[in-house]
Order: sequence, then structure tokens, then C-alpha cells
Amino acid sequence: MAHARKGTHSRNAGARKSAGRKTGATARRRSTRKTSTRATPKRWSQRVTRESDALDLKRGVFTLTSPKKIAASLKRSAEHSKRRKAGAYRSALSMLTFYINRAGKTLPKTQRARLERAKVELKRAFGRE
Repeated sequence: MAHARKGTHSRNAGARKSAGRKTGATARRRSTRKTSTRATPKRWSQRVTRESDALDLKRGVFTLTSPKKIAASLKRSAEHSKRRKAGAYRSALSMLTFYINRAGKTLPKTQRARLERAKVELKRAFGRE
């Protein structure tokens, strides 16, 4: 019988402790925010874009105004890269897709449309229509 009380007591104690706290994602987010002791860079996707084995990208390539210029720059980077593991077309397209996916909802619709058109231009540039 003592065992049953102990189990009941622990369960109720746990419920009382967490009654006033926020639970779920909000609580986890607050507890894991340590910016001063963080070992990895804050924006890992930015580091991947900059230091990827796929391509040596020209700075600001994804902010160019013309889809043709974006495609041409990606093609040039892919063909001249010594570090890529796949073919030039595949590497260029994967880097473009990676950038679009990582930007997510924060990417303005006009920029997203421009980058999607750049995919079409990239296919055309590599003769894969």
C-alpha cells in the first residue's frame, strides 16, 4: 500500500510543478537558446551555400534580377568547380533548389518566381528542355 501512495504522490507532485509553466514547443525554444556557447554557426544553411562541395558560387547570385543571369552564373560556377561530386547540371539545380527550400516562407513571391524561372533557364542552358 505504501508503494501505491508513493506513485500517486509523485504523479500529483509532477502535475503541480508543471501547472504554471508553459509546455510544448515554446518551453523547449526558451530553454535551448544559448547564443554565447553555441558551437555551430547560427545560420547553417548560409554556411552550406558558401562552403558546399557542390559549387563555388559567385557572391549574390540568387539576388540577381534576371533568371537568365542567375542560370548563367550557376552554370559557370558548376562547370568550373573542382569540388563537385555530381554532374554540372545536377549540382547547379540542386544548389538552386536548396536555396529556394531553405528560404521557405520568408522568400518574397517575386524572388521565388524569379528563381523558379531560373530553373527553367538552367535546363535550357544545359540543353535539357
